[in-house]
Amino acid sequence: MAAVVSAPTTWAIDAAHTSVEFSVRHLMITTVKGRFAGVKGVVITNDDDPAKGEVEVVIDAATIDTREPQRDAHLRSADFFDAETFPTLRFKSRRLTDVAGNRFKLVGDLTIRDVTREVVLDVTAHGRAQDPWGGQRAGFEATTKIKRSDFGLTWNQLLETGGVAVGDEIKIVIDAQVVRQEAARAESA
Repeated sequence: MAAVVSAPTTWAIDAAHTSVEFSVRHLMITTVKGRFAGVKGVVITNDDDPAKGEVEVVIDAATIDTREPQRDAHLRSADFFDAETFPTLRFKSRRLTDVAGNRFKLVGDLTIRDVTREVVLDVTAHGRAQDPWGGQRAGFEATTKIKRSDFGLTWNQLLETGGVAVGDEIKIVIDAQVVRQEAARAESA
C-alpha cells in the first residue's frame, strides 16, 4: 500500500486576529511600543515535511500606531519609514530550521525602505482549530530582534546626558492567526 502524502496547505493571514508589534528604547530610560495594523500575507504548511513551509507577509508602513499621533507622523516621514516612498515592509521566508515539535526558526528576508536583510524568527505554532463558521484556523507566535540602522533607519538625537533619543535594537513580536484557504480560492488568489 502506498503512503499517503499530504499536499501543501495554503493559509491567509487574518488581519483582524493578527498583531505585529515592536518595542524600542526611548531616551535610554523607557521602552516605547507600537504596532502595524495593515498586515496581509500567506502561509504555506506541509504536514509531512514542516521544513517545506513558506511565509510571505506585506505590512502597510502607513498603519504604524504608537498611540501618539505626532510620533506616528514622524515615523511615517523620511526620517524613518518614508511611507510615501516605501509604502510596505515585506518578509519572505527562505527556510525553516530547527523544527522540534511546535517550535522552529523561520529564516527569511525582511525588506524595509528597499533594504533587505536576513532575519531569524523564533516561532511557536499554537495549534489549529475549527472556527464557528466551519473554517480551519491556525495560530503562530514569532519573535525576533533587529537593528534599525541595518535598514537605513538612522535618525536620532544625542542627549545632553549622553546616549541617544531612540535605541537601535527593535524587538518584534507577531501573533498571527491564519485561515485555511480552499483549493479553488487559493488557485484564484
